[in-house]
Amino acid sequence: MVIGKGSADRFLTRAETAEVVQQGLATLPVDGKRVLVIIPDGTRTMPMPMMYDLFEAHLAPRAMTLDYLVALGTHPIMNDEHLGKLTGRTVVNGQCGEYGKTRIFNHHWEDPANFVTLGIIRAAEIGELTGGMLAQEVPVRLNKLILNYDQLIICGPVFPHEVAGFSGGTKYFFPGIAGNEIINLTHWFGALVTNYKVIGSGYTPIRAIIDRAAAMIATPAACFSLVVTHDGLAGIYFGTPQESWKSAMALSARKHIVYVKKPYRRVLSIMPRLYDDIWTAGKGMYKMEPAIADGGEVVIFAPHIDEISYTHGALIEEIGYHCRDYFLAQWDRFKGYPGGILAHSSHVKGLGKYDAPSRTESPRIQVTLSTAIPEARCRHINLGYLDPARVDRKEWEGREDEGVLVVPRAGEMLYRVQETVNIS
Repeated sequence: MVIGKGSADRFLTRAETAEVVQQGLATLPVDGKRVLVIIPDGTRTMPMPMMYDLFEAHLAPRAMTLDYLVALGTHPIMNDEHLGKLTGRTVVNGQCGEYGKTRIFNHHWEDPANFVTLGIIRAAEIGELTGGMLAQEVPVRLNKLILNYDQLIICGPVFPHEVAGFSGGTKYFFPGIAGNEIINLTHWFGALVTNYKVIGSGYTPIRAIIDRAAAMIATPAACFSLVVTHDGLAGIYFGTPQESWKSAMALSARKHIVYVKKPYRRVLSIMPRLYDDIWTAGKGMYKMEPAIADGGEVVIFAPHIDEISYTHGALIEEIGYHCRDYFLAQWDRFKGYPGGILAHSSHVKGLGKYDAPSRTESPRIQVTLSTAIPEARCRHINLGYLDPARVDRKEWEGREDEGVLVVPRAGEMLYRVQETVNIS
Protein backbone atom coordinates (compact mmCIF):
# COMPACT_ATOMS: atom_id res chain seq x y z
CA MET A 1 0.00 0.00 0.00
CA VAL A 2 1.26 3.45 -0.93
CA ILE A 3 0.65 6.46 1.33
CA GLY A 4 1.06 9.76 -0.44
CA LYS A 5 -0.10 13.00 -1.95
CA GLY A 6 0.76 14.59 -5.27
CA SER A 7 -0.41 16.99 -7.94
CA ALA A 8 0.91 18.18 -11.30
CA ASP A 9 -0.93 21.49 -10.80
CA ARG A 10 0.23 22.71 -7.39
CA PHE A 11 2.79 22.20 -4.66
CA LEU A 12 2.21 20.50 -1.34
CA THR A 13 2.19 22.47 1.89
CA ARG A 14 4.50 21.59 4.74
CA ALA A 15 1.49 20.33 6.69
CA GLU A 16 0.49 17.99 3.86
CA THR A 17 4.04 16.70 3.62
CA ALA A 18 4.21 16.19 7.38
CA GLU A 19 0.97 14.22 7.28
CA VAL A 20 2.36 11.76 4.73
CA VAL A 21 5.63 11.39 6.65
CA GLN A 22 3.81 10.83 9.94
CA GLN A 23 1.38 8.31 8.45
CA GLY A 24 4.14 6.45 6.64
CA LEU A 25 6.44 6.20 9.62
CA ALA A 26 3.56 5.04 11.81
CA THR A 27 3.42 1.83 9.77
CA LEU A 28 7.03 0.91 10.53
CA PRO A 29 8.00 -1.16 13.63
CA VAL A 30 10.96 1.06 14.52
CA ASP A 31 10.45 1.54 18.27
CA GLY A 32 13.77 0.87 19.97
CA LYS A 33 15.29 -0.11 16.61
CA ARG A 34 18.30 1.09 14.65
CA VAL A 35 17.26 3.09 11.57
CA LEU A 36 19.41 4.21 8.62
CA VAL A 37 18.02 6.79 6.19
CA ILE A 38 19.63 6.78 2.74
CA ILE A 39 19.58 10.25 1.17
CA PRO A 40 20.84 12.01 -2.01
CA ASP A 41 23.87 14.24 -2.24
CA GLY A 42 23.88 17.90 -3.22
CA THR A 43 23.45 17.28 -6.97
CA ARG A 44 19.67 16.77 -6.68
CA THR A 45 16.96 19.33 -5.99
CA MET A 46 15.60 18.04 -2.70
CA PRO A 47 13.96 19.60 0.41
CA MET A 48 16.27 17.62 2.66
CA PRO A 49 16.27 20.13 5.55
CA MET A 50 12.46 19.82 5.79
CA MET A 51 12.62 16.03 5.61
CA TYR A 52 15.32 16.02 8.28
CA ASP A 53 13.05 18.13 10.52
CA LEU A 54 10.17 15.70 10.02
CA PHE A 55 12.30 12.64 10.72
CA GLU A 56 13.64 14.30 13.84
CA ALA A 57 10.08 14.99 15.00
CA HIS A 58 8.38 11.71 14.08
CA LEU A 59 11.16 9.12 13.89
CA ALA A 60 13.97 10.09 16.26
CA PRO A 61 11.84 9.82 19.45
CA ARG A 62 10.93 6.24 18.55
CA ALA A 63 14.20 4.87 17.21
CA MET A 64 17.12 3.78 19.37
CA THR A 65 19.46 5.00 16.62
CA LEU A 66 18.75 7.31 13.68
CA ASP A 67 21.58 7.82 11.22
CA TYR A 68 21.93 8.94 7.60
CA LEU A 69 23.98 7.65 4.68
CA VAL A 70 24.55 9.84 1.62
CA ALA A 71 24.12 7.82 -1.58
CA LEU A 72 27.07 9.26 -3.46
CA GLY A 73 27.38 6.58 -6.12
CA THR A 74 30.86 7.64 -7.23
CA HIS A 75 30.44 11.38 -6.61
CA PRO A 76 32.96 13.29 -4.46
CA ILE A 77 32.94 12.79 -0.69
CA MET A 78 31.06 15.61 1.10
CA ASN A 79 32.74 17.56 3.89
CA ASP A 80 30.96 18.82 7.02
CA GLU A 81 30.11 22.14 5.38
CA HIS A 82 28.45 20.43 2.42
CA LEU A 83 26.64 17.96 4.68
CA GLY A 84 25.38 20.87 6.77
CA LYS A 85 24.06 22.65 3.69
CA LEU A 86 22.41 19.43 2.56
CA THR A 87 20.60 18.77 5.85
CA GLY A 88 20.11 22.31 7.12
CA ARG A 89 22.04 21.47 10.29
CA THR A 90 25.45 22.20 11.73
CA VAL A 91 27.56 19.13 11.11
CA VAL A 92 30.81 18.53 12.98
CA ASN A 93 32.87 15.44 12.20
CA GLY A 94 29.85 13.89 10.52
CA GLN A 95 27.61 14.35 13.55
CA CYS A 96 24.64 16.60 14.16
CA GLY A 97 21.40 16.77 16.12
CA GLU A 98 20.95 17.10 19.87
CA TYR A 99 24.25 16.28 21.61
CA GLY A 100 25.59 15.20 18.24
CA LYS A 101 23.87 11.81 18.49
CA THR A 102 22.85 11.66 14.81
CA ARG A 103 25.57 10.56 12.42
CA ILE A 104 25.69 11.42 8.72
CA PHE A 105 27.88 9.03 6.79
CA ASN A 106 29.39 9.50 3.38
CA HIS A 107 29.27 6.44 1.15
CA HIS A 108 32.99 5.80 0.79
CA TRP A 109 32.82 4.12 -2.59
CA GLU A 110 36.58 4.48 -3.06
CA ASP A 111 37.42 2.05 -0.21
CA PRO A 112 36.87 -1.67 -0.95
CA ALA A 113 36.85 -2.39 2.79
CA ASN A 114 33.47 -0.60 3.08
CA PHE A 115 31.57 -3.25 1.12
CA VAL A 116 29.86 -6.55 1.79
CA THR A 117 28.96 -9.03 -0.96
CA LEU A 118 25.27 -9.96 -0.81
CA GLY A 119 25.35 -12.45 -3.65
CA ILE A 120 25.96 -12.91 -7.35
CA ILE A 121 23.66 -12.48 -10.34
CA ARG A 122 24.67 -15.23 -12.73
CA ALA A 123 25.59 -14.59 -16.33
CA ALA A 124 22.56 -16.49 -17.65
CA GLU A 125 20.20 -14.26 -15.67
CA ILE A 126 22.01 -11.12 -16.82
CA GLY A 127 21.58 -12.41 -20.36
CA GLU A 128 17.83 -12.76 -19.80
CA LEU A 129 17.48 -9.34 -18.17
CA THR A 130 19.44 -7.60 -20.92
CA GLY A 131 17.88 -9.42 -23.84
CA GLY A 132 21.23 -10.94 -24.68
CA MET A 133 23.07 -7.62 -24.88
CA LEU A 134 25.29 -8.61 -21.94
CA ALA A 135 26.07 -12.00 -20.43
CA GLN A 136 28.43 -11.77 -17.48
CA GLU A 137 27.99 -12.56 -13.84
CA VAL A 138 28.10 -9.65 -11.46
CA PRO A 139 28.76 -9.63 -7.70
CA VAL A 140 26.24 -7.58 -5.76
CA ARG A 141 28.24 -5.50 -3.27
CA LEU A 142 26.71 -2.89 -0.99
CA ASN A 143 27.94 -0.58 1.75
CA LYS A 144 28.28 -2.83 4.79
CA LEU A 145 26.82 -0.13 7.07
CA ILE A 146 23.39 -1.51 6.21
CA LEU A 147 24.19 -4.59 8.29
CA ASN A 148 24.27 -2.44 11.45
CA TYR A 149 20.60 -1.42 11.22
CA ASP A 150 17.16 -2.96 11.64
CA GLN A 151 15.33 -0.71 9.19
CA LEU A 152 16.43 1.08 6.02
CA ILE A 153 14.52 4.11 4.72
CA ILE A 154 15.27 5.59 1.32
CA CYS A 155 14.39 9.27 1.03
CA GLY A 156 15.02 10.90 -2.34
CA PRO A 157 13.57 12.51 -5.45
CA VAL A 158 12.47 10.93 -8.72
CA PHE A 159 13.48 12.51 -12.04
CA PRO A 160 13.85 11.28 -15.62
CA HIS A 161 17.21 9.52 -15.72
CA GLU A 162 19.64 8.67 -18.51
CA VAL A 163 20.52 5.17 -17.24
CA ALA A 164 17.49 3.80 -15.40
CA GLY A 165 14.64 5.68 -17.13
CA PHE A 166 13.70 7.47 -13.92
CA SER A 167 15.82 7.91 -10.80
CA GLY A 168 14.82 7.09 -7.24
CA GLY A 169 13.59 3.99 -5.43
CA THR A 170 16.03 1.07 -5.39
CA LYS A 171 18.44 3.14 -7.45
CA TYR A 172 19.49 4.63 -4.10
CA PHE A 173 21.00 1.20 -3.38
CA PHE A 174 22.41 0.64 -6.88
CA PRO A 175 24.40 2.74 -7.73
CA GLY A 176 23.83 4.92 -4.65
CA ILE A 177 25.71 2.80 -2.11
CA ALA A 178 26.89 -0.03 -4.36
CA GLY A 179 30.17 -1.53 -5.48
CA ASN A 180 31.57 -0.64 -8.87
CA GLU A 181 30.81 -3.96 -10.59
CA ILE A 182 27.06 -3.50 -10.73
CA ILE A 183 27.44 0.24 -11.30
CA ASN A 184 29.56 -0.39 -14.37
CA LEU A 185 27.28 -3.12 -15.68
CA THR A 186 24.02 -1.20 -15.36
CA HIS A 187 25.47 2.03 -16.72
CA TRP A 188 27.03 0.37 -19.72
CA PHE A 189 23.81 -1.54 -20.38
CA GLY A 190 21.96 1.79 -20.31
CA ALA A 191 24.49 3.21 -22.76
CA LEU A 192 24.00 0.24 -25.09
CA VAL A 193 20.27 0.92 -25.13
CA THR A 194 21.14 4.67 -25.35
CA ASN A 195 19.99 7.66 -23.36
CA TYR A 196 17.77 8.67 -26.29
CA LYS A 197 15.60 5.58 -25.78
CA VAL A 198 15.93 5.08 -22.02
CA ILE A 199 15.43 8.48 -20.45
CA GLY A 200 11.91 9.05 -19.17
CA SER A 201 10.72 5.67 -20.47
CA GLY A 202 9.14 4.17 -17.35
CA TYR A 203 10.19 0.76 -16.04
CA THR A 204 13.30 -0.28 -17.96
CA PRO A 205 15.39 -3.47 -18.21
CA ILE A 206 18.11 -1.54 -16.39
CA ARG A 207 15.81 -1.00 -13.41
CA ALA A 208 14.90 -4.70 -13.55
CA ILE A 209 18.57 -5.51 -12.85
CA ILE A 210 18.62 -2.95 -10.02
CA ASP A 211 15.49 -4.46 -8.48
CA ARG A 212 16.93 -7.96 -8.83
CA ALA A 213 20.02 -6.87 -6.90
CA ALA A 214 17.90 -5.10 -4.28
CA ALA A 215 16.03 -8.36 -3.63
CA MET A 216 19.25 -9.65 -2.03
CA ILE A 217 19.05 -7.07 0.79
CA ALA A 218 17.75 -8.84 3.90
CA THR A 219 17.17 -5.71 6.00
CA PRO A 220 13.60 -4.34 5.68
CA ALA A 221 13.47 -1.27 3.43
CA ALA A 222 10.87 1.46 3.04
CA CYS A 223 10.98 4.53 0.84
CA PHE A 224 9.82 8.12 0.61
CA SER A 225 9.82 9.02 -3.10
CA LEU A 226 9.53 12.75 -3.80
CA VAL A 227 8.65 14.67 -6.94
CA VAL A 228 10.40 18.01 -6.72
CA THR A 229 11.10 21.11 -8.76
CA HIS A 230 13.18 24.08 -7.64
CA ASP A 231 9.85 25.84 -7.00
CA GLY A 232 8.42 23.28 -4.60
CA LEU A 233 7.37 19.75 -3.72
CA ALA A 234 4.75 18.35 -6.09
CA GLY A 235 4.39 14.93 -4.50
CA ILE A 236 5.59 12.53 -1.82
CA TYR A 237 4.82 8.81 -1.67
CA PHE A 238 5.65 6.22 0.98
CA GLY A 239 5.75 2.46 0.67
CA THR A 240 8.18 -0.18 -0.51
CA PRO A 241 10.96 1.22 -2.70
CA GLN A 242 9.25 -0.27 -5.76
CA GLU A 243 5.71 0.87 -4.93
CA SER A 244 6.52 4.41 -3.86
CA TRP A 245 8.83 4.84 -6.87
CA LYS A 246 6.09 3.73 -9.26
CA SER A 247 3.67 6.35 -7.90
CA ALA A 248 6.31 9.08 -7.97
CA MET A 249 7.44 8.08 -11.46
CA ALA A 250 3.90 8.54 -12.79
CA LEU A 251 3.81 12.09 -11.40
CA SER A 252 7.37 12.83 -12.52
CA ALA A 253 6.37 11.86 -16.06
CA ARG A 254 3.74 14.61 -15.91
CA LYS A 255 5.80 17.14 -14.00
CA HIS A 256 9.31 16.76 -15.41
CA ILE A 257 8.77 16.13 -19.11
CA VAL A 258 8.21 18.98 -21.55
CA TYR A 259 6.70 17.86 -24.85
CA VAL A 260 7.60 19.97 -27.87
CA LYS A 261 6.03 19.90 -31.33
CA LYS A 262 9.28 19.81 -33.26
CA PRO A 263 12.98 19.45 -32.42
CA TYR A 264 15.25 22.43 -31.85
CA ARG A 265 18.39 23.10 -33.86
CA ARG A 266 20.22 24.96 -31.07
CA VAL A 267 19.76 24.82 -27.30
CA LEU A 268 21.49 26.79 -24.58
CA SER A 269 21.44 24.63 -21.44
CA ILE A 270 22.20 26.96 -18.53
CA MET A 271 23.48 24.82 -15.69
CA PRO A 272 22.85 25.84 -12.06
CA ARG A 273 25.59 25.62 -9.43
CA LEU A 274 23.99 22.36 -8.34
CA TYR A 275 26.47 20.87 -10.81
CA ASP A 276 30.18 21.59 -10.43
CA ASP A 277 31.77 19.38 -13.11
CA ILE A 278 30.82 17.92 -16.50
CA TRP A 279 30.27 14.51 -14.89
CA THR A 280 27.14 15.98 -13.28
CA ALA A 281 26.43 18.87 -15.68
CA GLY A 282 26.20 16.37 -18.54
CA LYS A 283 22.51 16.34 -17.64
CA GLY A 284 22.28 19.52 -19.67
CA MET A 285 22.80 17.22 -22.66
CA TYR A 286 20.97 14.09 -21.46
CA LYS A 287 17.72 15.93 -20.80
CA MET A 288 17.83 17.77 -24.15
CA GLU A 289 19.03 15.09 -26.58
CA PRO A 290 15.56 13.76 -27.53
CA ALA A 291 14.49 17.29 -28.51
CA ILE A 292 17.51 18.22 -30.67
CA ALA A 293 17.21 18.00 -34.47
CA ASP A 294 19.69 15.96 -36.50
CA GLY A 295 22.73 18.18 -37.07
CA GLY A 296 21.70 20.45 -34.20
CA GLU A 297 23.70 21.65 -31.22
CA VAL A 298 23.36 21.75 -27.46
CA VAL A 299 25.57 24.22 -25.60
CA ILE A 300 26.26 23.40 -21.95
CA PHE A 301 26.65 26.88 -20.45
CA ALA A 302 28.32 26.82 -17.03
CA PRO A 303 31.03 29.47 -16.56
CA HIS A 304 31.53 28.24 -12.98
CA ILE A 305 32.67 24.76 -14.08
CA ASP A 306 36.40 24.25 -14.63
CA GLU A 307 36.67 20.47 -14.28
CA ILE A 308 35.53 17.48 -16.33
CA SER A 309 35.16 15.15 -13.35
CA TYR A 310 36.58 15.44 -9.86
CA THR A 311 36.64 11.67 -9.48
CA HIS A 312 36.98 10.25 -13.00
CA GLY A 313 38.67 13.04 -14.93
CA ALA A 314 41.88 11.18 -15.76
CA LEU A 315 40.05 8.29 -17.44
CA ILE A 316 37.78 10.61 -19.40
CA GLU A 317 40.83 12.55 -20.57
CA GLU A 318 42.20 9.25 -21.91
CA ILE A 319 39.16 8.14 -23.89
CA GLY A 320 37.38 11.43 -24.66
CA TYR A 321 33.70 11.75 -25.48
CA HIS A 322 32.38 9.45 -28.19
CA CYS A 323 29.19 7.82 -29.37
CA ARG A 324 28.38 4.24 -28.39
CA ASP A 325 29.27 2.80 -31.81
CA TYR A 326 32.79 4.27 -31.59
CA PHE A 327 33.46 2.08 -28.57
CA LEU A 328 31.72 -1.02 -29.91
CA ALA A 329 33.69 -0.91 -33.18
CA GLN A 330 36.94 -0.86 -31.20
CA TRP A 331 35.92 -3.03 -28.26
CA ASP A 332 39.30 -4.72 -27.81
CA ARG A 333 40.77 -1.28 -27.23
CA PHE A 334 38.14 -0.09 -24.75
CA LYS A 335 36.83 -3.21 -22.98
CA GLY A 336 39.26 -2.70 -20.10
CA TYR A 337 37.75 0.66 -19.15
CA PRO A 338 34.98 0.81 -16.51
CA GLY A 339 31.52 0.61 -18.03
CA GLY A 340 30.41 3.67 -16.07
CA ILE A 341 33.12 5.79 -17.71
CA LEU A 342 32.23 4.58 -21.21
CA ALA A 343 28.56 5.17 -20.45
CA HIS A 344 29.13 8.76 -19.32
CA SER A 345 31.20 9.42 -22.42
CA SER A 346 28.57 8.14 -24.84
CA HIS A 347 25.70 9.76 -22.95
CA VAL A 348 27.30 13.20 -23.24
CA LYS A 349 28.22 12.68 -26.90
CA GLY A 350 24.82 11.25 -27.82
CA LEU A 351 23.75 9.11 -30.73
CA GLY A 352 26.14 8.68 -33.63
CA LYS A 353 27.80 6.34 -36.09
CA TYR A 354 31.36 5.16 -36.56
CA ASP A 355 32.87 3.97 -39.82
CA ALA A 356 35.76 1.66 -38.94
CA PRO A 357 37.55 1.58 -42.34
CA SER A 358 37.81 5.37 -42.47
CA ARG A 359 37.95 5.81 -38.68
CA THR A 360 35.27 8.46 -39.01
CA GLU A 361 32.86 9.26 -36.19
CA SER A 362 29.62 11.00 -37.13
CA PRO A 363 27.68 12.23 -34.09
CA ARG A 364 24.01 13.02 -34.60
CA ILE A 365 24.36 16.40 -32.90
CA GLN A 366 27.14 18.73 -31.74
CA VAL A 367 27.84 19.09 -28.02
CA THR A 368 29.63 22.29 -27.05
CA LEU A 369 31.04 23.30 -23.67
CA SER A 370 30.78 26.95 -22.68
CA THR A 371 32.59 26.69 -19.36
CA ALA A 372 35.88 27.62 -17.70
CA ILE A 373 37.45 24.50 -19.23
CA PRO A 374 39.97 25.77 -21.81
CA GLU A 375 39.34 25.32 -25.52
CA ALA A 376 42.34 23.03 -26.04
CA ARG A 377 41.07 20.68 -23.36
CA CYS A 378 37.57 20.65 -24.85
CA ARG A 379 38.98 19.75 -28.27
CA HIS A 380 41.17 17.07 -26.69
CA ILE A 381 38.15 15.32 -25.19
CA ASN A 382 36.27 15.62 -28.50
CA LEU A 383 33.72 18.28 -27.55
CA GLY A 384 33.13 21.72 -28.98
CA TYR A 385 34.09 24.98 -27.29
CA LEU A 386 32.36 28.34 -26.96
CA ASP A 387 33.85 31.15 -24.91
CA PRO A 388 31.26 31.86 -22.18
CA ALA A 389 32.17 35.55 -22.33
CA ARG A 390 30.79 35.59 -25.88
CA VAL A 391 27.41 34.17 -24.89
CA ASP A 392 24.75 36.86 -24.81
CA ARG A 393 21.61 35.23 -23.50
CA LYS A 394 19.46 37.94 -25.08
CA GLU A 395 20.64 36.84 -28.52
CA TRP A 396 19.27 33.36 -27.83
CA GLU A 397 15.97 34.26 -26.19
CA GLY A 398 12.67 34.68 -28.00
CA ARG A 399 13.71 32.58 -30.97
CA GLU A 400 11.82 29.35 -30.39
CA ASP A 401 10.07 29.75 -33.75
CA GLU A 402 13.54 29.66 -35.31
CA GLY A 403 14.40 26.44 -33.49
CA VAL A 404 16.51 28.10 -30.80
CA LEU A 405 15.77 27.44 -27.11
CA VAL A 406 17.15 28.70 -23.80
CA VAL A 407 16.70 26.41 -20.80
CA PRO A 408 17.36 28.68 -17.79
CA ARG A 409 17.86 25.89 -15.22
CA ALA A 410 18.79 22.80 -17.16
CA GLY A 411 19.48 19.33 -15.82
CA GLU A 412 16.20 18.10 -14.37
CA MET A 413 13.46 18.77 -16.91
CA LEU A 414 13.40 16.34 -19.85
CA TYR A 415 12.52 17.73 -23.29
CA ARG A 416 11.04 15.32 -25.79
CA VAL A 417 9.40 15.67 -29.19
CA GLN A 418 5.74 14.69 -28.88
CA GLU A 419 5.92 12.02 -31.58
CA THR A 420 8.69 10.15 -29.74
CA VAL A 421 6.92 9.81 -26.37
CA ASN A 422 7.81 6.44 -24.81
CA ILE A 423 6.26 6.39 -21.35
CA SER A 424 5.22 2.91 -20.20
